[in-house]
Amino acid sequence: MANPTILIINGPNLNMLGKRQPEVYGHETLADIEAACIRHASLAGLEVEFRQSNHEGDLVDWIQGARERVAGIIINAGAYTHTSIAILDALLSAEVTCVEVHLSNIHQRDEFRHHSFVSKAAKGMICGFGSHGYILAIDALARLIRGS
Repeated sequence: MANPTILIINGPNLNMLGKRQPEVYGHETLADIEAACIRHASLAGLEVEFRQSNHEGDLVDWIQGARERVAGIIINAGAYTHTSIAILDALLSAEVTCVEVHLSNIHQRDEFRHHSFVSKAAKGMICGFGSHGYILAIDALARLIRGS
């Protein structure tokens, strides 16, 4: 039997990691994070689909396509976290276990970043641990998928 697949979705500007505000987001690139996620997920018996887009509709399409196809979603919706009811609605309709992740601690930043629409659909949120947050999210999702 194949290992369960998880979908890791990254929103706008995350393609600029390693270049954009390294004091906030770190020096690793999104490709570095993807490689670390694939390695760590394989240790947990999971396969990974890793995607990034600056376009809200792409994220919605990927979430909708996840229904009945993946065991869980990890999402860093970037700025769409704070603005996108469309992503919230897609997550709710996908009926797939979801973990929200952010590189920075959104609660220590600008007030408008304190609210997350994604959180309403997510089982939990991991923020403020840099790229290691993705690893923590994989561990959390693996436990949720296995019901432990």
